[in-house]
Amino acid sequence: MKLAFLSDIHGNAIALDAVLQDIQAKNVDKIYVLGDICYRGPEPQRSLELVLSLNCDVIKGNADEWVVRGVRQGEVPYQALDMMNKERDWIYSQLDEKSIAYLEQLPMDLTIEEAGMKIHAFHATPNSLFEIVPPFESDDLITNKLMVNEADLYIYAHIHKPYIRYINGKCVMNIGSVGLPFDGMKKSSYALIDITDNGFQASIVRVPFDTEKVMQQYNDSAYPNAEAMINILQNAKI
Repeated sequence: MKLAFLSDIHGNAIALDAVLQDIQAKNVDKIYVLGDICYRGPEPQRSLELVLSLNCDVIKGNADEWVVRGVRQGEVPYQALDMMNKERDWIYSQLDEKSIAYLEQLPMDLTIEEAGMKIHAFHATPNSLFEIVPPFESDDLITNKLMVNEADLYIYAHIHKPYIRYINGKCVMNIGSVGLPFDGMKKSSYALIDITDNGFQASIVRVPFDTEKVMQQYNDSAYPNAEAMINILQNAKI
């Protein structure tokens, strides 16, 4: 049984196209999407339509929440608040009412049981869409923040920096970002879980996409924060 987990598309439909092609080539059985579908990218509506076409389980990310109700004070640095809400308003204007309603009703987490394996998947932490748990945190902190429900494998997103760790006989992984990688590698990231009778293999897959074309899309669409977003794409860092 092959499972693919992807997240943090951020309106980058070109990157999502590349990832879905790679997933198809690997004969994946099921796909799961862990949020942040539309916000901060040049193709929010097409990104969501691609996700909907998968007919798969999807959960909410912080950026999906922002699209629905705006970015609030205290959720981002104060100096970024005004611009991020301008971005949010642009994204909102590109989506139809059905899309907004879809984002609003998404659940917060997933409990998956496949081939005798239990997986708990969420966007940032099981209790928050916004809390940041980076790769270098201590085993104790990761245990307390992420491993709150019984599972064999814990999968999350949000930080745009993929990693895999093993703590107390359990696997914890971050799947990185499809649309906006922050780890210096200008390639989309997603997770592939291959479950067999003898165990499982967890891996991070990196997929190239046409960054130049996406950067041009930011300019052509008159995206409100195009220069900053292009810089992130060029460097794969914030």
